[in-house]
Amino acid sequence: MNNRTKSLLYAAVIGLIIVAIFLGFLSSLTNPISWILIAVLIMIPLINKKSEGKNQIEWKEEYSVGIKHIDQDHQKLITLLNQFSIAYDYAMSETFEKEALDELVSYTKYHFEREEKLMSENNYPDFDAHKVQHEKMIAEVESFVSLYQEKGHDSLNEIVDFLKGWLINHINGTDKQYTEHLHQRGIN
Repeated sequence: MNNRTKSLLYAAVIGLIIVAIFLGFLSSLTNPISWILIAVLIMIPLINKKSEGKNQIEWKEEYSVGIKHIDQDHQKLITLLNQFSIAYDYAMSETFEKEALDELVSYTKYHFEREEKLMSENNYPDFDAHKVQHEKMIAEVESFVSLYQEKGHDSLNEIVDFLKGWLINHINGTDKQYTEHLHQRGIN
């Protein structure tokens, strides 16, 4: 169930509870059912808050590659991915979804260029293979962008799932492989 449906469901439940409280108080202000429903009404936002954010990625120190500006790039990529995920989860307008996707793709390309330049300037031995991974990922994302242009909102779930999995696996796998080499070159 997407967040838009959940929101509508919460609104309907809240509306019904308010009506039930009002009807209960019509019979008596000491009606225990009305007071119980007030407690339930107070709990609904707390329950909703706990369920929100489960699709968001939080930066963890274990994602760090030990190079400050690369870690900052990765943190920004996670932030942009979370924004894009929110645009999808809450079925924002097509304009907002497209802007969030475009910004994520654009920053990803910028980050890859910075990372590749750093590896190239420091003669990273596995540079070519790493660059190929970047190129494959960009090609995959561009195919998703084309799918989005063709099918719209319904195609976004595939993009979100792919990017979340790819980004974390890439940071924790391939990106951490260049850390030692760059640290030996004095890059922190």
